[in-house]
Amino acid sequence: MSTDLNPGVRPGTRRKQHSVIDSPYGPLTLVATDGRLSGLYMTDQRHRPPEESFGERTPGILLEAVRQLDAYFAGELKEFDLELSLGGTPFQRSVWEQLRRIPYGETWTYGELAERLGNPAASRAVGLANGKNPVGIIVPCHRVIGAAGSLTGYGGGLERKRRLLAFEAGGPAPADDRLF
Repeated sequence: MSTDLNPGVRPGTRRKQHSVIDSPYGPLTLVATDGRLSGLYMTDQRHRPPEESFGERTPGILLEAVRQLDAYFAGELKEFDLELSLGGTPFQRSVWEQLRRIPYGETWTYGELAERLGNPAASRAVGLANGKNPVGIIVPCHRVIGAAGSLTGYGGGLERKRRLLAFEAGGPAPADDRLF
């Protein structure tokens, strides 16, 4: 049985809405496509689509995503359970699915991620796909590090990545003073 998430919307038409919430890491823009989370963007994030692509601003959408993010930032949630609507290529989606398997508080290298995808030589392609992740934090691209353990590449900035990893490793809760 199929459920129409958007009555009155023509088949093949995708309805997009967005909302902005506060977080300990600065404002987050949540984007919904046909009622499912399709984007989570930081204000100054690299590869952030233009604002006009987010659809109409609708406060109060994606309440379950907001609830889970609040629980995550409070240190009460270790794994997100949300329906996502992700675009991307088949390879990008396979990388993003692997990212969701990285346990809370742990990191994998780009090479490890490539190996888990069955293509050990694809670490550079994995890094590019990781950088295009449209749902940061929830699809935890911040948990991927360089081969030597270095913090490399994060669309939200290396300081945010450092703070997210420290938080998940049992460090102090995110500070109330916003980064940005």
